[in-house]
Amino acid sequence: MRLAMNDVRKQRISESFGAAADRYDEHAGPQRTAAALVADIAQRQSPDGVARILEIGCGTGLLTRDIQTRWPGAELVATDISPQMLDRAASAGLVAGTFLAMDGEAPSFEGEWFDLILSSLAFQWFDDLPAAIARLVALLRPGGSLIFSTMGQGSFAHWRAAHAACDLTPGVPAYPSLDALRAMLATYGDAFAFDETVLLDGQSARALIGHLKGIGAVVPEEGRRPLSPAALRRVMVAYDEAGGRDVYQLLIGRVTRAAQA
Repeated sequence: MRLAMNDVRKQRISESFGAAADRYDEHAGPQRTAAALVADIAQRQSPDGVARILEIGCGTGLLTRDIQTRWPGAELVATDISPQMLDRAASAGLVAGTFLAMDGEAPSFEGEWFDLILSSLAFQWFDDLPAAIARLVALLRPGGSLIFSTMGQGSFAHWRAAHAACDLTPGVPAYPSLDALRAMLATYGDAFAFDETVLLDGQSARALIGHLKGIGAVVPEEGRRPLSPAALRRVMVAYDEAGGRDVYQLLIGRVTRAAQA
């Protein structure tokens, strides 16, 4: 498997999601919503004539199974940084394709291969998002589209605020704003981005932590150490006292490569 720039952190991400593979689907409400959004946009963009599809960060196969249903005749290559997640997706049934352990930021392909490249909630783990998008767009055939969802700046805003109230810095990564993503995509001739807000189930710090642990999203931003137990308790109290409910801000992006004249 090819790992990108920060191999140590990427290995931690792989191991964390791998450890959560068996319980992931029980905690993946926002992930289901994000996958459905990506699949719906992709089908509107390319309802037919799709011969080859690449999925980045397939996880347990929420989007993968939808792809198989919508484009049953297409050749599908589903990839993930976690071999355990790949095994889970491949064993879930209803999916026929190639399953490849790969860091989506360093794709193991060259040239114009794919009619669709789809990804749901994987790009937030990339070290250099603009460069990764450029590499993936280069793999599209003329007229092909990259369609993805990723985390936006508004995600977990209440959790961040609880840390600020305690004069602490959260380990949650600094996700891009919608304007920042639009600026990244502005260099492409045919691209757009929009956002959707998804409210998390459960109303407490314990519910939020349980969700993040359940899906394996527990690797902090580079350079951040986990809070001490006492500091974590302070943040949890502040979060609960402020209402104890948080959201995902989903950023949805699409880039279509110009068709040949």
